[in-house]
Amino acid sequence: MNGQPILTLEKISKSFGPVQVIDEVTVSVHPGKVQVLLGENGAGKSTLIKMMAGVYQPDGGRILLDGEPVRFRDTNASEAAGIATIHQELNLVPSMSVAENIMMGRFPKRFGMVDRSALRKQARAALDLIGLDIDLDHPVGELGIARQQLVEIAKALSLDARMLILDEPTAALTRREIAALFSVVHDLRERGVGMVFISHHLDEIAEVGDSVSVLRDGKFVAEVPADTPEPELVRLMVGRDISQQFPRRREYTGPSEPLLEVEGLSIKGLVNNMSFTVHAGEVVGLAGLVGAGRTEVVRAVAGVDPYDSGTVTIRGRKIPRHNIGAGIKAGLGHVPEDRKVQGLVLDASVNENIGYATLASTARAGLVDFKGQRDKAQDVAGKLRIRMSGLDQTVRSLSGGNQQKAVFGRWIAAGARVLLLDEPTRGVDVGAKVEIYELINSVTAAGGAVLMVSSELPEVLGMSDRILVMSGGHLSGELAAEDATQDKVMTLAVRDVVRDLEDKS
Repeated sequence: MNGQPILTLEKISKSFGPVQVIDEVTVSVHPGKVQVLLGENGAGKSTLIKMMAGVYQPDGGRILLDGEPVRFRDTNASEAAGIATIHQELNLVPSMSVAENIMMGRFPKRFGMVDRSALRKQARAALDLIGLDIDLDHPVGELGIARQQLVEIAKALSLDARMLILDEPTAALTRREIAALFSVVHDLRERGVGMVFISHHLDEIAEVGDSVSVLRDGKFVAEVPADTPEPELVRLMVGRDISQQFPRRREYTGPSEPLLEVEGLSIKGLVNNMSFTVHAGEVVGLAGLVGAGRTEVVRAVAGVDPYDSGTVTIRGRKIPRHNIGAGIKAGLGHVPEDRKVQGLVLDASVNENIGYATLASTARAGLVDFKGQRDKAQDVAGKLRIRMSGLDQTVRSLSGGNQQKAVFGRWIAAGARVLLLDEPTRGVDVGAKVEIYELINSVTAAGGAVLMVSSELPEVLGMSDRILVMSGGHLSGELAAEDATQDKVMTLAVRDVVRDLEDKS
C-alpha cells in the first residue's frame, strides 16, 4: 500500500489473566482504504478494535498514529485522534432527536442556553456528508437500524473522524440497506477516510474491502487482497478446508410422526391463518422478506407472545397459548432472533445459562440440584465445544458463536425434541456456522424436529428438507428442498406484497 498509515498496531499483544487473546499482531489502516478484519468468533477481532478505540491498552507492542508512537489511555484519547467506532450495539439515545444525538455532548450555546438553530445547522452539515436526508427532529429510536447506523457515522464525521471502525455493521440489515451503507462507505473512501470493517458475510468482503487481515486464535495469519476467493479465506480463518458449506444429512430412519402441528394461527395485523406440520427427523425452513411474520409465528408457537386464534400441538399435546413453561415440558426449545437480549442472561455464567430450562425439572424436594446441573452443563459444553475458561465464565465475555452454542446447549440439556431456530447463525463465523449445522443434524438424526427461520436464502435452501414461504403475514407457498431455488422462494415471498400494492392502486 502507498502512503503512511493513519494507524498501525505493531506486534500488539493482549492477555486477560492467563489467557493470551492477541499475540504479536500487526495491522495497519491507510487513508482511503478499507481494511477488513476476518476471523472466527474468538479469534481476537473485538479485542483488537477495542485497543484501537482506547477501551483496552496493549500489554506488548506499540500503537503508531501517523508513524509516531501513541498511547490511548481511554476512548476519549482515541476519539481526539480522529478514530470513531460504530459498534453493533449503537451508542444512541432513542428518545432524543437525530440532531441531538449527532451533537451529543457538544451542544452549541448562546447566552448560556442551547442554540437550537446552530445545533440543527451543524447536524444537517454532518448528515450532508453522507447524503442522508432525514428529519432532524425525529426521535432516533423510531428509525430503522440502517438509518440509526448512518446517524452514528454522521456523528463520527461531525467529530472530524478520519478513521472509522465498523463492527458487524450489516448484521441486522436488509440487502437494500446494505447497498445504501456500502454506497456511503465508498464515498468516505473517496474522501480519504480510512476504515476497519468486520463482517462474517464473506460475500461482502470483495465489494467493500481493499485488503484483509486474517486472525486465528489471536495470531496474525495472513494479509490478502479483498478479492481472494472465499474458499481460501475460509481455509485461512479456520486452518482447514470446509468442503461443504451446508452439510445437511438426513439420517433419521424412524417413523415420520408429526412433532409440531400448527393450525390456523392468527395474530391481528401480523399473521393470518398459518397452518403447518413439522415431522420427526425433519428441518423445515421458514422463509420470507423482513416483516413477513416469520419471527412472530416462532415467538407465538414458543409461547413468548400471545396469539388471537389457532392451536399449537407438540408431540400430540395441545399447548395453552402464551405459556412458555407448557411448551418446555412438552419438549419445545426456542433459540430466539436476538440471543443477547432474548436468549441469554449475559452477566450469568455459562453453567447457569445452560441450566435455566431444567432448574425445576431436576430439583429434588424443591431444592436445586446444583451438582447435577453442573455435571450436565459440563457435558453439554464439552459436546458443543464451547470455548470458555470454565463453566463459571460469564456468557457476556464469550464470542458470538460460543454465546449461540450456550443457547443451543440449554435445549440439548433439557432434551428438547422440537427446536424453533430464529436466525440461528446471525453474527456467527463460517466455522461456527458449520458446527451449528451439525447440531441441527444431530437433533434430527435422533428423531427431533426443527423449524428454522433465516434471512439467508442459501442457508434455507442448503439446510431445509421443506421450505415454507411467508408473504405479508400469510403462508404463500411450500417447496420441497429438491425443487426449491432462490428465484422460486423470492417469487412466493413477494407475491402477497405485490397483490396488496395492486389492490391499493
